[in-house]
Amino acid sequence: MENSKIERLLQNMTIEEKLAQMTQLSALFLGTEQNVDLTGPLTELNITEDNLTNIGSTLNYFGAEKTMELQKRYMEKNRHQIPLLFMADVIYGYKTIFPIPLAMSCSFNPENYENAASVAAAESSASGIHLTFAPMSDLVRDPRWGRVMESPGEDTYLNCIMTKAAVHGFQGDNPKEKGKIASCVKHFAGYGAAEGGRDYNWVDISENTFRQFYLPSYKVALDAGARMVMTSFNVMDGIPSSANKKLFRDILRDEWGFDGCTISDYAAVHETIINGIAEDGSDAARQCIEAGVDIEMMSAHYINHGKKLVEEGRLSMELIDQAVRNILNLKNALGLFENPFKDADPKAEKKLHLCKEHREKARQAARQSIVLLKNDGILPLKEGIKIGIAGPFADSENTAGGWAITAEKNTCTLTDALKSHGFSVITVMAEPLGSMEDQMFDVKDQTDQAVESFADCDILIAAVGECPSDTGEASSKAYLRLSPNQEKLIQKLSGTGKPVITIVFSGRPMEIKPILSSSNALVQGWFLGTESANGLVDVLTGDYNPSGRLAMSFPHTAGQIPVYYNNYRTGRPYYGQKERYVSKYLDCPNEALFPFGYGLSYSKISYSDFSVIKEQDRIKAEIIVYNDSERESLETVQLYVGDCTASIVRPVKELKGFQQVMLQPKQNQKVSFTITKDMLRFYNRNLEFVFEPGEFEIMIGRNSQDVESKRIYLD
Repeated sequence: MENSKIERLLQNMTIEEKLAQMTQLSALFLGTEQNVDLTGPLTELNITEDNLTNIGSTLNYFGAEKTMELQKRYMEKNRHQIPLLFMADVIYGYKTIFPIPLAMSCSFNPENYENAASVAAAESSASGIHLTFAPMSDLVRDPRWGRVMESPGEDTYLNCIMTKAAVHGFQGDNPKEKGKIASCVKHFAGYGAAEGGRDYNWVDISENTFRQFYLPSYKVALDAGARMVMTSFNVMDGIPSSANKKLFRDILRDEWGFDGCTISDYAAVHETIINGIAEDGSDAARQCIEAGVDIEMMSAHYINHGKKLVEEGRLSMELIDQAVRNILNLKNALGLFENPFKDADPKAEKKLHLCKEHREKARQAARQSIVLLKNDGILPLKEGIKIGIAGPFADSENTAGGWAITAEKNTCTLTDALKSHGFSVITVMAEPLGSMEDQMFDVKDQTDQAVESFADCDILIAAVGECPSDTGEASSKAYLRLSPNQEKLIQKLSGTGKPVITIVFSGRPMEIKPILSSSNALVQGWFLGTESANGLVDVLTGDYNPSGRLAMSFPHTAGQIPVYYNNYRTGRPYYGQKERYVSKYLDCPNEALFPFGYGLSYSKISYSDFSVIKEQDRIKAEIIVYNDSERESLETVQLYVGDCTASIVRPVKELKGFQQVMLQPKQNQKVSFTITKDMLRFYNRNLEFVFEPGEFEIMIGRNSQDVESKRIYLD
């Protein structure tokens, strides 16, 4: 539809119709369940039947036939023939589930995230979905927060790379294309810095830190073409994000030039009343519309109070018109005025969902996301051995994590995958973990039974972790250790004298130091989705040489949190010296147990001949990487830079680039990085984004701690 037609449509709409377009409700309110009495919910929200004929969008309603039927009924009643917009939480898979985003970020391969988004778009669009509430690009530094599983991790640069890939995967070059859906980046802004790791909590970060570390990934998403931005739940600078004009008008619209659509998170407009910043629903509607939030999700203050606010002169009609214009433009960008059903197709659903091509991409992402944290030589597994496997994930049918709301069973369990590979397997103590929300904090103690059952086994596997339901939204934890009986299992298995391989299934970095000494090998298995078991067995057997690198640091203990590699310099740094008055713990190292970028393979990789030279106004850094093994190996060579002296205190180091090189046995390869002034810019004390001449420490290595280092001056 041409812009002129959008404008004419806007002029012909009543204010009631416009406010309905600015409201998103569950499909339940639109009569999708015939046996549900809506009298109470509609009365509570003060919603009328007339309102429902103009509601602009709905969320998490799935299925081609169902969405087509609802769209048809809706269009028959809507006098302007404005189509309904179907949005959903399609985060890292629809039917074919990929690894959680934190895990995919550990692959250091943006192609995996783009594949995940592309497959999710194809499968969900065939089921009638038009827009996804993804990617979540929130920077995270606190694993107590349950939503770290949905983030690319603790590093700004890696976060940006992965976010850009996800947006392009969902949208392609044009979300109107078949098999593509619009992308909504979230949560704007700073949601990942919730105090104490407690969801929905206060965020307190300086403007400089906010701009330097937290804002870039949102900006990258918009530069990549994301069509929507969602508010965050947190309060920052005393203002809830949904009422924060600085965020949504000053930064998003004026500074960045975003002309897309914005939406609150679930009931977040209403929660400004609970926050205490809005007096009532009328005040909440006024503040959030003035702040720049176009769509109110799952509350109805816009539709109930907007007209009176305009009539009383307390709210500009121009702001409502602009919000509705943004909504109509989004629908137009998706081609819904020409084809309200877009890609919804029952036949395509059957063809696409969990198809072979999608599962193969999910399996590739799974095996590349696995991080080998320890190995004394017991891995890879040798053929013909007898394996004993115990723990709640030994025979689990679903390791999708906390946001795979449309997930079905995995293609197979870990036990099944090992057996199909030809291993003799005995499985015990395999009952699943219950959710802490249901007061289930441990599994039944069957450790003695496990030890007895494994008497004839050659190698033992402990498949342990956290309940998938205890990750994601509203899943904050104060304690990150495995449950007592899981730790007891690992220690008892180790006591048999047989080699123990521990696989940790989780949506966050766990406190795994207590089980480290009892494990001959330790594999961070995350929640890897549909092809979880096959991906793991690919790595365990050596069919795939592990290549994952941590996208988030693992603490020695929860008392260290937040622990991240790119911390600011202190005036009294601790570097192992015997001195009391320095920045250190008395009872724990400062550094992470496993740092950002860490991961092992089955190959011995060495770094040598590191050189740094200045070439006019840039720096060239080179290093030789050698594979001293008989096995092909994918190595992630990481570039870090430290600004030695600046007008403000700078981080000790920051990831500025990485390259993945496939090394054949006994092969060496030169890896080169070019460092430009633009890469070295930062926000100074006046919040100007500048390059300052000076000395820089250039570092290349296998992770954020294990690096070669040289200093050079750049003017």
